[in-house]
Amino acid sequence: MIDRDRLEAIVREAGRIAMAGWPGDGHRCEHWEKTPGSPVSVADIEVDSFLKRELGALLPSAGWLSEETVDSPARQGHELVWLVDPIDGTRDFIAGRTGWAVSVALVNTRRPLIGLLHAPARSREAGGEFWYGEAGQGSRRNGIPLRASNRASLAGARVPAKKLAPEDADLVLVDQPNSIALRMAMVAADEADLLATLRWGYEWDIAAAGLIAREAGAAVTDAFGQPLNYNKHDPRAFGVMVTSSAIHDAAVERLADRALRYSA
Repeated sequence: MIDRDRLEAIVREAGRIAMAGWPGDGHRCEHWEKTPGSPVSVADIEVDSFLKRELGALLPSAGWLSEETVDSPARQGHELVWLVDPIDGTRDFIAGRTGWAVSVALVNTRRPLIGLLHAPARSREAGGEFWYGEAGQGSRRNGIPLRASNRASLAGARVPAKKLAPEDADLVLVDQPNSIALRMAMVAADEADLLATLRWGYEWDIAAAGLIAREAGAAVTDAFGQPLNYNKHDPRAFGVMVTSSAIHDAAVERLADRALRYSA
């Protein structure tokens, strides 16, 4: 049995560590590119090290998969695995914007059990945003139960994006944090109706937010409408789609040709 209070305290402390290096508060932010177009900061590494140590002590039987740790095939020998993105939305973090979050999920035999997001730079008067979801138990933001969008029509759906393709002109743009996890969580909080990506992405980006959205009543799949699995040998999926349940089929159908084209 996991100590959920201790787990929450660990993730909150990870957010505090990140804030100590966030330039939005005037701190110096040392950063570089791991590969072209893939930034990382000192804070990413510090938060990753902290979480690996503390989550490992909390649940020694669990494996580990994180964006900032070299992957080990040994994780596949564990039924329980932590999936961690120490700072999801590093571009916003480095720029001093608020659209980033610490993302932590506990996965059991390819299915998320617990998902936590901590966005300490957002809603600071409330101590930041803290999202928690547990399989079969619903999800909450700052203690308030979440109910996902129930939009029934694809036309007019709110999408957190910078721009839309011409064929999607009937959709409505809303604010887009850099963090994919926060964009997914917006559907869980009924602040968006549709989030879809058409690129290869990693499990650590989506595991926590996917569970939070699903527990709030959203439909959560890959870009082809297929279930998402975790702790795979290749920890990637092509795209993620999070929608109100009523528009999911229509969204999958609209994006089908593009998903096939971009996934090739």
